[in-house]
Amino acid sequence: MNWGSFFRKMLIVFPAVWASFFAGILGGTENNSLDTVQISVLDTTTEVRSERLEEGLAFQKYAKMEAEPGILSLEVDGLRYQRDIMVTEEMEVLISADMWKRAFGISVLEYPDAHILMQGGTVRVGLKIGQDFMMVGQSRIPLEAAPKKTDGKLYLPLQIAETVYGYTTDWPLGSYTVRAVSELKGSTWNLSRRKFRIPDQYDYRAVKKAPLVKDQGEYGTCWSFAALTALESARLPREKEIFSVDHMSLHNSFSLNQEEGGDYTMSMAYLLAWQGPVLEAEDPYGDGVSPEGLKPAVHVREIQILPDKDYRAIKEAVFLYGGVQSSLYTSMVDGQGQSVHYSQENHAYFYDGSQPPNHDIVIVGWDDSYPKENFPTQAPGDGAFLCLNSWGEIFGDQGYFYVSYYDSRIGSTNVVYTGVEEAEPEKAVYQSDLCGWAGQIGYDEHEDVYGANIFEAKTQEQLYGAGFYAVWENTSYEISIARNVKDSGDLKNSRVVAKGTLKHSGYYTISWEDTIALKSGERFGVIVHLRTPGNEYPLAVEYPSDNVTETVNLADGEGYISLDGEEWESAEEQYECNLCLKAYTRRYKESEDNVGNET
Repeated sequence: MNWGSFFRKMLIVFPAVWASFFAGILGGTENNSLDTVQISVLDTTTEVRSERLEEGLAFQKYAKMEAEPGILSLEVDGLRYQRDIMVTEEMEVLISADMWKRAFGISVLEYPDAHILMQGGTVRVGLKIGQDFMMVGQSRIPLEAAPKKTDGKLYLPLQIAETVYGYTTDWPLGSYTVRAVSELKGSTWNLSRRKFRIPDQYDYRAVKKAPLVKDQGEYGTCWSFAALTALESARLPREKEIFSVDHMSLHNSFSLNQEEGGDYTMSMAYLLAWQGPVLEAEDPYGDGVSPEGLKPAVHVREIQILPDKDYRAIKEAVFLYGGVQSSLYTSMVDGQGQSVHYSQENHAYFYDGSQPPNHDIVIVGWDDSYPKENFPTQAPGDGAFLCLNSWGEIFGDQGYFYVSYYDSRIGSTNVVYTGVEEAEPEKAVYQSDLCGWAGQIGYDEHEDVYGANIFEAKTQEQLYGAGFYAVWENTSYEISIARNVKDSGDLKNSRVVAKGTLKHSGYYTISWEDTIALKSGERFGVIVHLRTPGNEYPLAVEYPSDNVTETVNLADGEGYISLDGEEWESAEEQYECNLCLKAYTRRYKESEDNVGNET
């Protein structure tokens, strides 16, 4: 934070405990070396803190922020954020790890031993929860607020943005908006913000984020392995889970067995319906048994689908979140197969034909300088993605292999799991779309549509969020809630609870601060107004489109669509589909008051 002129330079050789930690993570290749950076550090003496807090306005501001939790906002290069921001009594700002990713394009990895690794470009910062200093190279730099965990979220001091990553920060005492402006704003950085933050080479194995290598054997389950491996990587390195492929491939809502294969839409539907994932230990792969009644280990709340062949978006997703589930074409069927497109010596694959994709893998890194000569047929240029297969360690480099940037199929379907949370028993999902996004609906010559689902509260609950698919890039949304709904005519008596724009297609859970208290048995409507520029069918629907989705149940929902939000048509009766629109609630605790009142 830019509080004054109390600056000094520090250079301290980092202690052995830090040396040991970073040796395990950073040791290896020259590409993992730290950049040399100039470090300006605020003096953290008692006199400085006292001077800062002597101003009565600071105390008033802190009291107001405590009384109104959502009042503080963060503005980064002109974009405003109002969630996942906290401030200490000393008026130091901390922001969540997710905010560092979304607002700054800075990678944050949390390890089981409470160590933290931040990275922008090749500049890496080492921290530890509760410790009031950070390491940049061999510089030990004091922190004015230590990293901390609150309600399961990791928060890191905004000071790092200024001290290390080239931002100027400003927080006038009379304002409730903290501003961070990149020193490169107006140059290349302004035109392409995050390109500067993505390194030329990245490898999950080098940062201890690599998932376990698995073997699908004789079954057509590559789609499930790819999905769950990508999900596991999104939880690493802090959470080391192995999820059950058996459960995903056998306990979904589709009419396919393990031999018949699947695709990413099936894995999305299974996860978003909270049918799973369950742990591998509860349902082992390939034993012919898949128990009933298993509970999901985590809840997936956001999945992004990246644009075809958008390699920068793919790299950013791998760098910030987790492995990207993608597809390619191959004539090989297992780890011992051979192909004219694959070099066993270099573990390198390049296909430039027109066959459709037939195998799913996970992108877990890249190398912009990977030699084009390493492929059996020389690629037009250097560069390749590092991919993890599901053919066991016998294939490639112990399960890993490189796929050329110029491969005709890699990067044409890209799924990344960007929102995963612990499975909380008190949370519930209301839904009627167990098969998920099977088609789209809208009105000809219109880029927007209203969709609504009416649900009945099973008990006294708090409505805190809604979820839907964005079927197109740059989808804008507005979510409204209607109370005490008797029929579709009551849907117009609603209030707006959230609105915004989504860059990528995918599935998004939108939460709001002021939860809505529902009475047991109360019928409520969740309404979404979607606009997709360039697409006349903005609303995802589920319907029995083929033998794979023939199990769709149209009797389990009450959905409506509208052109204007006033006159509604039944989705089930008139269009024979269920809307992909969910509601999320949390059960009341006995200590909570005002049950049944809107808050």
